Amino acid sequence: MRLQTALPLEMLRLTRFPTRWRRPPAAGVPAKNVGFRKVASGVSSLGSASPRSLNIFDRDLKRKQKNWAARQPERIKFDYLKEEVGSRIADRIYDIARDFPLALDVGCGRGYIAQHLNKETVGKFFQTDIAENALKNALEMEIPTVSVLADEEFLPFRENIFDLVVSSLSLHWVNDLPRALEQIHCVLKPDGVFIGALFGGDTLYELRCSLQLAETEREGGFSPHVSPFTAVNDLGHLLGRAGFNTLTVDTDEIQVNYPGMFELMEDLQGGVGSSREVMAWEKL
Repeated sequence: MRLQTALPLEMLRLTRFPTRWRRPPAAGVPAKNVGFRKVASGVSSLGSASPRSLNIFDRDLKRKQKNWAARQPERIKFDYLKEEVGSRIADRIYDIARDFPLALDVGCGRGYIAQHLNKETVGKFFQTDIAENALKNALEMEIPTVSVLADEEFLPFRENIFDLVVSSLSLHWVNDLPRALEQIHCVLKPDGVFIGALFGGDTLYELRCSLQLAETEREGGFSPHVSPFTAVNDLGHLLGRAGFNTLTVDTDEIQVNYPGMFELMEDLQGGVGSSREVMAWEKL
């Protein structure tokens, strides 16, 4: 089963940091004085949706699924893909010849990126997720961290705070990706760096085709059963629209083989809390 990850990140070989037009920022904010701002739907309203988005995902249900998965005794068994992608993002950070006094992980899960970083590179790490159990069961790391219960679309931080923002395998589950990217752009300093990974449009291609062929044969037609993923070609446009410049989109293809569909469903259930997570078009 092919799992395609699309990585929107800064152009590391040519220009290290995004250049953005914005009014002059306020004086630097020390890590211990990071400010929070009030938002329309903040930490206490995780199920709220952006008024301009097509609400494909039930965010409150997603929170419950992630909380369930984080409580399972064998959760480490299903973390291999998150671990791999988190390690690759950490490698990208190490490629940048500077340190980051204050960083933010959007949709951190159990901290799959932070565990690969050290205090010489990142001074302090804020980790946000919609699932409180994921934050409570965070992996061990040497960087001082602060856990914040928050939705990716409603980051409760002031502008121009963070030197680095990362996100791993989380943004493909938001209903309003442009808004989420705008939020990330807002909290970054003018010379800040954003590195993220999300599933690309060809993810679960074989599963999608198999379900369509089977349903067409049995029912004479088919309905969408796999969550829609952002096309890789669209990510550059979305990042530019959010205000990022000097960017690149890389595609990594990670192939995971399963003997059958039910083994795949078991993996999805252990990793994200529901074997029907890919069935997002159905009423869950």
